[in-house]
Amino acid sequence: MQEEIFSTLQQQYQKGIFTVPTTFYFSIDDIKKTVTLEADGCTVEEGKSVEEADCVCKTSGEMFSRIWNDGYRPGIMDFMGGAIRSNDPQLLQQLLTAFGK
Repeated sequence: MQEEIFSTLQQQYQKGIFTVPTTFYFSIDDIKKTVTLEADGCTVEEGKSVEEADCVCKTSGEMFSRIWNDGYRPGIMDFMGGAIRSNDPQLLQQLLTAFGK
């Protein structure tokens, strides 16, 4: 399910939301991906392809699917309780906007 989501990111990306290259590292269960968003496009790479991503997101496949497919918007308790771990929750919100979520 998550692999399917990552495989469609390039087609769903709404150009212009990110004006400078911004990297996201996702660790979702056993899936590890680096997503780079730029003004004119999006790239998805296997594993961790950068030394330090601008935003790191670690969560379960179930939570990721709820957010991506069901429109769930995580609250502070999701982050405080550890269901989602991130160094920049606001950047994650901007990422969702860039994909029309």
